[in-house]
Amino acid sequence: MNNYNRADKLAIEFCGLNFATPLVLLSGCVGFGEEYTRVEGYSNHDVGAICLKGTTLKARLGNAPHRICETAMGMLNAIGLQNPGVDKVVDEILPTLDFSETRFIANVSGLTVEEYAAVTRRFDDSPIDAIEINISCPNVKQGGVEFGNVPIMSARVVEACRAVTAKPLITKLSPNQTDISENARLCIEAGTDGLAVINTLVGMAVDVESRRAVIGNNKGGLSGPAIKPIALAKVHAVYQMAKVHRVPIIGQGGVTNATDAIEFLLAGASAVGVGTALFYDPLICGKINAGLVEYLDRHRFNNVGELTGGLILND
Repeated sequence: MNNYNRADKLAIEFCGLNFATPLVLLSGCVGFGEEYTRVEGYSNHDVGAICLKGTTLKARLGNAPHRICETAMGMLNAIGLQNPGVDKVVDEILPTLDFSETRFIANVSGLTVEEYAAVTRRFDDSPIDAIEINISCPNVKQGGVEFGNVPIMSARVVEACRAVTAKPLITKLSPNQTDISENARLCIEAGTDGLAVINTLVGMAVDVESRRAVIGNNKGGLSGPAIKPIALAKVHAVYQMAKVHRVPIIGQGGVTNATDAIEFLLAGASAVGVGTALFYDPLICGKINAGLVEYLDRHRFNNVGELTGGLILND
């Protein structure tokens, strides 16, 4: 870490795992953990965990281009889960990661419940620290978002994955559903250890000259500052239910600075995801950590964990 001399203030426990800081690099933004290690000044010690790219049973080429479109306050993406398949990830990629630097979390996707379970089983027999279940991907035509928007289906996926691993399970919830709290409740009952709230919102961009959708998949997932108010509301709603079961939340959606991170912690998150902001500032996590320490010192908190759920609602 960048020598804050207050590392103890940033350390948290999440799903039984010790995180050096509450920051988590989000799946799809950091490849398989190596994307930013080539950037001068970047350090994995600045984050508590890194979520690897979404992984399926077999290799996927992903969606047709265009896959990314910048928006006024964020980004649309429709990568389509391009990945080399779980065997290559486990056999060839995981051995290249330095597990002494930070925690690494696999991200599991599938087109069927059985595929989710098969990928999870493969990661169970690996050094990965935890497994994130991606039941909320809005840019593939099957699987992901279909499971994530139907609470009973979400629970079935979690139950199947729970049966094949003892590693911590984190379920990534979709904001594109009627009742995210009910979905979270069923996932907790099915055996998830943690929740990631939220995934991207469904969005679209239009080229008026060609009169066609910009994204090859027509629609994609919107991330970035534009979705932060929605993400905060969803985190707070899920927290009201999850805290009863002592299930922690990774709050995510539009975090670009320490103030954003603090908002998510106060709303009920135990950890905070950083994603889209990395594309324009790969060193942003060190800056967020410094801001967190300054805030804790100024308000006389002993540890960042004391902020979780501290939001005071108006009468």
